[in-house]
Amino acid sequence: MIKSMTGFAAKSGALSPHSWSWELRAVNGKGLDLRIRVPDWIPGLEAGLRKSMSGGIARGNVTLGLRVNREEGGGGLAVNETQLSTVLEALGQIETAAMDAGVSLAPSKATDIVTMRGVLEQAVVEDDNEALAAALLAEFKDVLDDFNAMRASEGAALEKVMREQLADIQNLTQEAEKLAQDRAEQSAQALKRNLSRVMDNVDGIEPDRIAAELALIAVKADITEEIDRLGAHVAAAHELLNQDGPIGRKLDFLMQEFNREANTLCAKAQSSDLTRVGLALKAVIDQLREQVQNVE
Repeated sequence: MIKSMTGFAAKSGALSPHSWSWELRAVNGKGLDLRIRVPDWIPGLEAGLRKSMSGGIARGNVTLGLRVNREEGGGGLAVNETQLSTVLEALGQIETAAMDAGVSLAPSKATDIVTMRGVLEQAVVEDDNEALAAALLAEFKDVLDDFNAMRASEGAALEKVMREQLADIQNLTQEAEKLAQDRAEQSAQALKRNLSRVMDNVDGIEPDRIAAELALIAVKADITEEIDRLGAHVAAAHELLNQDGPIGRKLDFLMQEFNREANTLCAKAQSSDLTRVGLALKAVIDQLREQVQNVE
């Protein structure tokens, strides 16, 4: 099954006191270009993500973004024992001084003490960044699976289109072969005329030179090799589409070979019908090449 180079996946998760959101996207590229934007304070995260992405993606310009948020106040409230001791000591001194002065004070209440500055404060919770990194790396596997599932779905659609275009190339190749066979008699007559012109001007020309000129005339009219190569290229393309793994580069090279044979066929056509088929071949090959540019 082939994959498209384009894809997208997004996912959200949380591990108190943190929450996060992923976004993974890719577009076409000549090679594998990974751009990872993640918080640098999470230990080992970027290295682990890069390893996972390199193992699951072979080609494309890939961008991964991760946004991590931390909940404020997630640790609750706690008593600052140092500050409480200071407050109690101060209250004791005040009550003693009041008694010495004959002043009666109302008993202190716990609710009064709690409201004093610094006695009750936000609890500080030490973040476990290693646990956070482990949770993020575990969840990223799902993100990558969703991403590759989308690319596989697009790849299946690409494969269908490419196989249809290969069928068109095969049909046009067969039509070109039939036209070449039908024009065989015309080519024979043309060769006789060319031979006559050569023989009329053989005075002083070496036999080897005459043979070379005649061979050149025959080669210029023969498209057998081009027909055979186009058929072989169609078979090779189908074989590649049957393979698992990245095949985009091989298909791209094969498109160059397709185009070369179609150009040569047009150059040797020597008939309007064969030229028409050759131009149709070039058009379909160009359409196929556009699809191949999306294949991983």
